[in-house]
Amino acid sequence: MRVIGLMSGTSYDAVDAAAADLALAGDTLTLTPLGHLAEPYAGGLRAALAAALPPADTTLAEVCRLDTLIGRAFAAVAVAADRQLCGGRAELVVSHGQTVYHWAEAGTVHGTLQLGQPAWIAEATGLPVVADLRPRDIAAGGQGAPLVSLVDLLWLRGRPGTPVALNLGGIANLTAPDGTAFDTGPACALVDAAVRDHTGGRLPYDVDGALAALGTVHGPLLARLLDEPYYALPVPRTTGKELFHGGYLRAALADFPRLPAPDVVATLTRLTARTVADAVRSVRATEVIASGGGTRNPVLMRMLAEELPGVTLRISDALGLPARAKEAYAFAVLGFLTVHGLPGTDPVSTGARHASLLGSVTPGRDGLPAVPRAQRAPVRLVVR
Repeated sequence: MRVIGLMSGTSYDAVDAAAADLALAGDTLTLTPLGHLAEPYAGGLRAALAAALPPADTTLAEVCRLDTLIGRAFAAVAVAADRQLCGGRAELVVSHGQTVYHWAEAGTVHGTLQLGQPAWIAEATGLPVVADLRPRDIAAGGQGAPLVSLVDLLWLRGRPGTPVALNLGGIANLTAPDGTAFDTGPACALVDAAVRDHTGGRLPYDVDGALAALGTVHGPLLARLLDEPYYALPVPRTTGKELFHGGYLRAALADFPRLPAPDVVATLTRLTARTVADAVRSVRATEVIASGGGTRNPVLMRMLAEELPGVTLRISDALGLPARAKEAYAFAVLGFLTVHGLPGTDPVSTGARHASLLGSVTPGRDGLPAVPRAQRAPVRLVVR
């Protein structure tokens, strides 16, 4: 089955699409990558999205507007992916949408909201669309994140030692072989906020780690940031830009008003490396397989290696899944499982009472996907 996965993460910089040929035989799911592409949000849409995200106030009118505009943006990327990657022969689209709020209080997640109305995708492509994947796990008592943990478990099964999958997006999360999975804290979220503030919005992130490379880690600021109570919460735990946003950073910097911007960015980069490394050590990992936009920051990757002596650090490309598109591929897998009647969660990973079928399906031009219900769930994922 040719499936297109669509994803925009907590950095909300672009819509990523990954196309895959997926086949389930016995207990093995085989993924053949067909390629990936990314389309940045139009400047006006990205600015409107940023202005509406917590802790900012917004209106239902703006939520409706964003739901439509993001849906149209996802639809345009899906059309391009079908044409360029699948030769017009895609059979299913799976859309994560754009997370705008994750309602977590005292370690419990009560709800989540992803925008990007899937009807626009179905209308533009003519294909059925699986979307709104997180709420079902939350309804079953789970965190709704990290939602790709089941895919990670299938993918890494059988590797020697204790490998963990690490995603470095706006927020960092990991999955360990025993099913332990959680958001470790910020990956690029605070670094991005600092760079935007420093450049007046001219730069959205620290390109190639250039600012961090010019700075020196400031010990007192790092200690202040490490006092964040989130890092002491039990796992599974999840977070987002509801906590780690520009206002959070500015409050932390109030006691350090004259700290040069490069030092701030270097310190925040070290914060990410330290909190990720603490999480990796907590599961006694021997190998880290990293993906996400943060892998393109050489300073962050160097700091992470410094924090994890003796632990092998790889980029997911080495195992066949491009770091930039790995989450989009993972959501393609989750949607494939849904239309075959198979659960897409591991309850150990999310803290749910049971595994759940994920998402809602919007019919395509010819209705719902005409696929038989699978007789057994896969226990391993092979990437060709």
